Amino acid sequence: MRENVNKQTEAAVPAAYRIHFAMLVSCFVLWGLLNNMTDNLVPAFGKIFMMKSVDSSYVQVAFYGAYAVLAVPAALLIRKYSYRTGVLAGLGLYITGALGYIPSAILQNYKLFLVSIFTLASGLSILETTCNPFVISIGSPQTSVRRLNLAQAFNPLGSLLGIMMAKFLILSHLNPAGYEERLDMLPEQLAKVRAGELVWVCVPYVGLIAVAVIIWVFFLKKKSSEKDNSGELHILQSVKKLFESPRYLSGVVTQFFYVGMQIAVWTWTIKYVMVTKHVDEAEGAEVYLAAIIVFIMCRWLCTALMKKIKPVWIMLVMAVIGVIVTLGTIYLPTNISVICLICISGCMSLMFPTIYGIALDGMGEEVKFGAAGLVMAILGGAVITPIMGKTIDMGTFANSLHNFAEEAAAVRSAFWIPVVCFAMIFLYALVFRNYDKKEIFR
Repeated sequence: MRENVNKQTEAAVPAAYRIHFAMLVSCFVLWGLLNNMTDNLVPAFGKIFMMKSVDSSYVQVAFYGAYAVLAVPAALLIRKYSYRTGVLAGLGLYITGALGYIPSAILQNYKLFLVSIFTLASGLSILETTCNPFVISIGSPQTSVRRLNLAQAFNPLGSLLGIMMAKFLILSHLNPAGYEERLDMLPEQLAKVRAGELVWVCVPYVGLIAVAVIIWVFFLKKKSSEKDNSGELHILQSVKKLFESPRYLSGVVTQFFYVGMQIAVWTWTIKYVMVTKHVDEAEGAEVYLAAIIVFIMCRWLCTALMKKIKPVWIMLVMAVIGVIVTLGTIYLPTNISVICLICISGCMSLMFPTIYGIALDGMGEEVKFGAAGLVMAILGGAVITPIMGKTIDMGTFANSLHNFAEEAAAVRSAFWIPVVCFAMIFLYALVFRNYDKKEIFR
């Protein structure tokens, strides 16, 4: 009995690895910041380049598509060499992609921006593939899910910074001229307006290069620990073991729906607020900011509860609540529906690290390769976000909402897609609620 209590209250991060953990957490903050700042590029580019919702959502296709492309190479890299090598490669690609924003802005070329975003996100893909299993490895297996949730708890702090930077450095510097006004501008006048807006798009991304360089230098100089050893490559054997685990395979699928839902909800939050409350992008970002604050608070709360309650049970309850508040976002009057919209983020708060930890539990050395599949599942953000955008543009389900204006009905009805995603997460949690036949932290 005494032994069980000790395991349950064991420190999530051993003292010997706290410096490594702190620097890894800085990577979590960095990609959280960049993820959410990039979400705001969708409405920003939509206005700057005068595009439809589905076209501006290609930002997310480039960003999250990179995760699908680079996840397996990243897994091979860390399996062959080390976690440290993965961190260095990921930060290097981020720096390269961020520098690409400069010529993209000078040329006012949306496609070149997409290439730069893809390069930047490729670095983040390598970082996520590396840092998540790295965090899992630096401590007891009994505390691995709690340790990952702790590290991921700092990720939304980066998200919060990203939203604030997007609001004050990007969205607030957008010219107030609307689509019709821009059509009436002379080409030289429109180019001048765009140049000013795109400079402010570049500022935060290029500025963060300094932070990336500091982290890069730390890992360059820091010697690998015994937790960071390379391993032999047995790709077919690894794939076979992973495919023999229903918990892992269904975890990848569930992660696809979760990430797709998270990115889609956050991407279209500003538009939802704009069309339902009739405000501009900057004011819409205030609701987005509130959603991230709720996300952070719920992440910390859930992480604390995991000392007493199995993460899978918390996720099960959150999925049910998520379905309810998403339906409220669709059908309830505006003031209440916006509150429900914010609450969706609270319900999503613990899901990524919890699905990740449960899917990889007991995988041993295959955790490095298995991490690639779960990071590739981030492709959901590149798939579900434009689907939701297309649904908004076409008003696919809007006919069921006769009490709202046409544009508002189109945006509201698109939130049926997150309802389906929450349902998928609920099924995963329900099926694997007792997968280990014991408390995770015992």
